[in-house]
Amino acid sequence: MAAPLVLVVLVAVTVRAVLYRSSLAAFISERVEVASPLNAWKRVVEGLALLDLGVSPYSGAIFHETPLIIYLFHFLIEYAEFVFMVSALGNLWSFSLVQFKKQKFLIELDKYAPDVAELIQTPMEMHYIPLKVALFYLLNPYTVMSCVAKSTCAINNTVIAFFILATIKGSAFLSAVFLALATYQSLYPLTLFAPALLYLLQRQFIPIKLKSKSFWLYTMQYTALYLCSLVVIICLSFFLLNSWDFIPSVYGFILSVPDLTPNIGLFWYFFAEMFEHFSLFFICVFQINVFFYTIPLAIKLKEHPVFFMFVQIAIISIFKSYPTVGDIALYMAFLPVWSHLYRFLRNIFILSCVLVVCSLLFPVLWHLWIYAGSANSNFYYAITLTFNIGQILLISDYFYAFLRREYYLTHGLHLTRQDGTEAMLVLK
Repeated sequence: MAAPLVLVVLVAVTVRAVLYRSSLAAFISERVEVASPLNAWKRVVEGLALLDLGVSPYSGAIFHETPLIIYLFHFLIEYAEFVFMVSALGNLWSFSLVQFKKQKFLIELDKYAPDVAELIQTPMEMHYIPLKVALFYLLNPYTVMSCVAKSTCAINNTVIAFFILATIKGSAFLSAVFLALATYQSLYPLTLFAPALLYLLQRQFIPIKLKSKSFWLYTMQYTALYLCSLVVIICLSFFLLNSWDFIPSVYGFILSVPDLTPNIGLFWYFFAEMFEHFSLFFICVFQINVFFYTIPLAIKLKEHPVFFMFVQIAIISIFKSYPTVGDIALYMAFLPVWSHLYRFLRNIFILSCVLVVCSLLFPVLWHLWIYAGSANSNFYYAITLTFNIGQILLISDYFYAFLRREYYLTHGLHLTRQDGTEAMLVLK
């Protein structure tokens, strides 16, 4: 498998290198689907210019990245393309996912019904999962465009990838550090705390029971590691700038959504049309969406924390205030891991077509609205809504397929009623 993986990496690097040197790079970097007010490269360059002049990059309303990012590129501005190309290779954490699935299969083999052998992935199928993940991530047009545009979303994805790798490997310390760094970068990865904790508890064979002392002890240890790491990173940012200006400029900007530049998210059009005195209430409602599903998902998927993590990453990419296609590429890299669910998916072909068609229509409707003047913002927001509904239905379909497969594993494929006739499984 090493040779195909190396070939994929070489192709991915070549494609990015060619696009960096082409006229398409400037066009891609200006696309609102690829770069947002939070992670656009031109805003990073503007922040660097202010820093070089001795002015705080947060003194205006242009720069909204974290201090660590601006100081990273302060020293590596000449190698920015190399930095983004390296960050695009962060998906290699997928190797550990195969180890997890093998381990979980061996632990729970005795719990499965006797007639479900065809639902279990073979070692050969699991062997090729890392290669499929590399294909889905490195050659995904969303990832390529995000890298070519030098959107800092690519760096955020790399941090989350390292967090997943550390969690799967069972390193509570590194998991907490990378989760703190991901939270520091974009705030929303805070919701990944629950699946990470559940997986680490499962790996330590600690029962998830509220009356268990070991459960609370380990939870407090992991929480302390996470909070201490977050405090250290924030304090380091203060010492770099000698100011707390970055907190309202970064986190206040994410939460209050003052910049209504069109993007592929749900916020911009809604709040552009809303009366000012209603905006605070509805901003709270919209922001709660990202965090609201964490507790019910934790209850339902407490025995399956990796799938919980996948769903939560998808929810973040859909409901965050300034999403880009780079966020979508991260959870799409997980799809090959759940290839054993394909037989239970109901609408995968239709939903795939919806996402592809919407992706192609984004620049078309943007051109009709901004340049041709033959359309308006309603057209662009309509395709944005369709795109996000397609994502929601895709994740719902995977969730349904996962629950259905788990039911079959426990009760068997051939279900019968009490009178011996064949039964049909209906999930509500």
